Amino acid sequence: MTNVPFHLIAEVSSDCTTAIGPVLEQLVGGTVTETPEGFHVDCWMEGTDSRELNRELLSSLRRVERRTRLRSEWTVNGVTDRFFDYVPKGTRPASPDQSGR
Repeated sequence: MTNVPFHLIAEVSSDCTTAIGPVLEQLVGGTVTETPEGFHVDCWMEGTDSRELNRELLSSLRRVERRTRLRSEWTVNGVTDRFFDYVPKGTRPASPDQSGR
């Protein structure tokens, strides 16, 4: 399978945001905004599957701080897959502002 660009919108929270902040910015290479609960992420990542991309991102963050939580939406081809940590929470049609670059 070939890699396709996924649009990621996520909320990341952790017991130690100072530890995961730099790692998160390095991993996603997009917009990482600090929030009172942690970070808001808006970026594009390439991969073959939203579940695999989500797993890789959360696993990398948890290597730095075990108590890291990830609420994410991965959009590709007009479909958005939602996750809480590693658990899929459903699929829905993407809103028009998420579909294109």
